[in-house]
Amino acid sequence: MSNESREKPLSSDLYDETYFLTACEGYEEFNSSEGEHLSRRLRQAFEFASVEPGMRVLDLGCGRGEIVRHVARLGAVSIGVDYARVAVAMTHRVMQDESGSYGLGRADAKSLPFASESFDRVLMFDVVEHLHPWELDACLHEVQRVLKPGGRIIVHTAPNRWYDAYAYPVVRAVRSVMGHGAKYPANPRALNVEINTEVHVNEQDILRMRRVLLKAGFRAVRVWLDTPPQNRGEGAVLSALRHIAFNWIPFAWFFQREVFAVGTK
Repeated sequence: MSNESREKPLSSDLYDETYFLTACEGYEEFNSSEGEHLSRRLRQAFEFASVEPGMRVLDLGCGRGEIVRHVARLGAVSIGVDYARVAVAMTHRVMQDESGSYGLGRADAKSLPFASESFDRVLMFDVVEHLHPWELDACLHEVQRVLKPGGRIIVHTAPNRWYDAYAYPVVRAVRSVMGHGAKYPANPRALNVEINTEVHVNEQDILRMRRVLLKAGFRAVRVWLDTPPQNRGEGAVLSALRHIAFNWIPFAWFFQREVFAVGTK
């Protein structure tokens, strides 16, 4: 793809402190605990990193900084970088009283300022959807370069592209019949967080996520889906339909909203 035909990278100015504190996944837990407690999604993704003391871990797209702190507290060397200046500043504030080994800086995911084979883990939590396809390819090749042999990439991204394309119209139609249609905009990217119409440019599904990781040279790639708990108490019929949608294949491929992935160099 020529430079002229590539989509222009998103402006880092889109990611201000308001975004990280009111829209970026995990903000409620961050605001209530000053980052001490991770959201369910971040905690679940982080568990698959299996961080151990002495490892070198790169949090690529460090955002508010809570993952950088969790890594450092486990005794690993924790490095956080982000494209947005405000994210680096927020992470500095989170880390100012920490005694662990860490480093912070601003960097473009497509050109990481690190030596080859310098990290045991690279974490990409809620970053993929903000990178155009050509940017994601470049980013993953950089991740492949900076990982040590046997090193691991851990990805969380949302929403599942198949949910937006196929399940959301069904959900919206049902909710409209129930009188809740006003809460379900025509553009699924605007659901709950309006700014996602601007900053989400590359949602994934299980096949696409697997394909881009394999293309970048990762092996032992595992991709799976999950979804937030659905404890709505809306009656036996809706509860049964929801159980089928989120737990039965192939329905779960479309109704589960979160994509997780792990790959090894």
